[in-house]
Amino acid sequence: MSLRERLSEEMKGAMKARDNLRLSSIRMVLAAVKNREIELKHEFDDREICEVVASLVKQRRESIRLFQDGGRIDLVEKEEKELAALLEFLPPQLEGAELESLVVNAIAECGAEGIKDLGKVMKLLAPLTAGRADGKSVADSVKAKLS
Repeated sequence: MSLRERLSEEMKGAMKARDNLRLSSIRMVLAAVKNREIELKHEFDDREICEVVASLVKQRRESIRLFQDGGRIDLVEKEEKELAALLEFLPPQLEGAELESLVVNAIAECGAEGIKDLGKVMKLLAPLTAGRADGKSVADSVKAKLS
């Protein structure tokens, strides 16, 4: 089942269950995908849909951080629930050892020697980590290994 079909099925399930927060999250994903498809003038495959979902996840994480700084706990809780719903549509996230091994392999592959080679390493890692890890955490891991 494609990701687009899965989103449609999950949306129907959320409607039947009267889960308004989940329903609005899924509709938000579908709307964002449709807008990007119109912008780029082609129908997205699963990888491109994952990229859209990943950007929405990044937005939610930033919103959570800003709402926490502002003391808006009610909005933090709402954003966290939306984030949880969105994460279900991404592949399993890379954590710790998996990410470290990818970083080490990419550094060895491109022969990076210092922080000046960060761009080369990130270019190799980008397709491997797309939708599976936050770019900031990948960059932080690469910086730690190179310095």
